[in-house]
Amino acid sequence: MQLSLFERKFALDNLTDKLMATQIFVNLPIKNLDATVEFFTKLGFTFNAQFTDEKATCMIVGENIFFMLLVEKFFQTFTKKEICDAKKSTEAILTISVETKAEVDEMINKAVAAGGAITGDPQDHGWMYARGFYDLDGHHWEIMFADMSQLPQS
Repeated sequence: MQLSLFERKFALDNLTDKLMATQIFVNLPIKNLDATVEFFTKLGFTFNAQFTDEKATCMIVGENIFFMLLVEKFFQTFTKKEICDAKKSTEAILTISVETKAEVDEMINKAVAAGGAITGDPQDHGWMYARGFYDLDGHHWEIMFADMSQLPQS
């Protein structure tokens, strides 16, 4: 049996004693800081005021997981490459786990109500359930629940 990307990711959970990093900061270019903060606030996220100004904000996702949302002009100062237009091309799929299937649906409903768009049909594999949305800038987010005790054994 071939494992999906999600299944392979969760198989790696057994390797937590070998972690190299203590925090993760994902940097994303955005067009409108105020609209982006409003969008993610409606989804229930909070922001670290110490890392927020007119050019950027730090969205708190977990105890050690942060998304730096940088206005495109400021983001461009960190790279010589062209910034991907996430409404036309996929740069990455950003996945956040939650505790229940109901929370997956709740987050997707909040995203749509705040102006986001659904990426496609729900993925229900019994032990794992995931749905996706595009944010205001077109970034692809997946919200997923996984019950590792139900993971099929190979």
